[in-house]
Amino acid sequence: MPEQLLFEKSKPGRKGYTLPKLDVKEQPLDVLIPQEFLRRQAAALPEISESEVVRHFVRLSTMNYHIDKGFYPLGSCTMKYNPKVNEVAAGMTSFRDLHPLQPERTVQGALELMYNLGEYLKEICGMSAITLQPAAGAHGELTGILLIRAYHMKQGRRRTKILAPDSAHGTNPASATIAGYKTVSVKSNAHGTVDIEDLKKNLDDDVAALMLTNPNTLGIFEKDIFRISTLVHDVGALLYMDGANLNALIGIVRPGDIGFDCMHLNLHKTFSTPHGGGGPGSGPVAVNDRLAPFLPVPIVEKKEIFFGMNWDRPDSIGKIHSFTGNFSMMVRAYTYIRTHGAEGLRANSENAIINANYLLSKLNNVFEVPYREPTMHEFVLSADRQKERGANAMHIAKRLLDYGFHAPTTYFPLIVHEALMIEPTETETKETLDAFADALIKIDEEITEHPDVVVSAPHSTPVGKLDDALAARQVNVRYKE
Repeated sequence: MPEQLLFEKSKPGRKGYTLPKLDVKEQPLDVLIPQEFLRRQAAALPEISESEVVRHFVRLSTMNYHIDKGFYPLGSCTMKYNPKVNEVAAGMTSFRDLHPLQPERTVQGALELMYNLGEYLKEICGMSAITLQPAAGAHGELTGILLIRAYHMKQGRRRTKILAPDSAHGTNPASATIAGYKTVSVKSNAHGTVDIEDLKKNLDDDVAALMLTNPNTLGIFEKDIFRISTLVHDVGALLYMDGANLNALIGIVRPGDIGFDCMHLNLHKTFSTPHGGGGPGSGPVAVNDRLAPFLPVPIVEKKEIFFGMNWDRPDSIGKIHSFTGNFSMMVRAYTYIRTHGAEGLRANSENAIINANYLLSKLNNVFEVPYREPTMHEFVLSADRQKERGANAMHIAKRLLDYGFHAPTTYFPLIVHEALMIEPTETETKETLDAFADALIKIDEEITEHPDVVVSAPHSTPVGKLDDALAARQVNVRYKE
């Protein structure tokens, strides 16, 4: 049944609250608040009982798809299950009720947690310094590129270009542009990895850095990484790693050990903190000694008998977010790391790789696989065969909703036609993966037998097929009677 808005359920005089008796002397509002800030008329708020409010939001929660409800095979987004122990830790009053302006001596536990989290992340990445300040992955990217710019400026070099593969996340060129650079695309080869000859052609003294995702957005490890690192460093440029796919590497490969100078981490991807609307996000940036002096202030440091924040960093790029970052996300990530330990974190990466390869083995004869290189934690299929029979990648994604699954990433990376980008993560069971594969195989059969059913999907969701283009162009989220 369609769910009415709270405004539509509202009835004058109904309420779901009881206010305490006023225990201070009552004064006219215009004495307490300047006249120019007072409303001319009462706010149009719904009047509704508590039970109806609760039922309304429970019904909405069952309509909405979320990680506690089902499988999210979103390639490159790592929609990982969020362990509830993380929420318990983040909800502890000793963390939850802190204020960022408290004196350092009163928040020693929080500072110790941030310091230790930074040490763990440095060890995982093979880097020597870190900032926890960035608020998301793209924010971390921008911070990393600003660090690289500061490094070159300190060397007296004004470079103008950032290189990025044609399979890169869209935030890579966006971050480079915001930081004042021109982005130059590097081609992929027949194996889906960086074309070394095209990289050589684009490397010169104007290049500040190469932004590289490893494993890349096809789920393929850049096996020429040592050669790439040498070529980049030979022209005085730096190597930046987009850490979106670190979920495949923990305990197996440390980016700093294979030539990267700088990288961002997505705590909401690799370390299980809430993703998207359940955030906020967190995108720490880890660097080697070259870039350490330029990290944002403040840096949490361990002193003789206490933990404190160091603001005295003359080469710092300054603050890039309020205070020290999104602290509750740090508590969740710290809990996740401590719960698993080194062996558990490596096992998670291994399981993510196993799950992806198992799922690919069940689908590689039904869908086209454009790159046949060994895959890691995610893989990309093409729905070109299905499109020839009348249903494209978007139609397949919409039809999956009728089978109770969230759709995978579609039409990315751009180098794959009709792309379906799938990442199962490490926590999904064999039964879940089998059911997901069976649904895709059934949809493939439907395209031949009942194509209209697929093209007009979804049929079982609270709303039917939406006009995505119209919704993007004419956003309207305001209620009017």
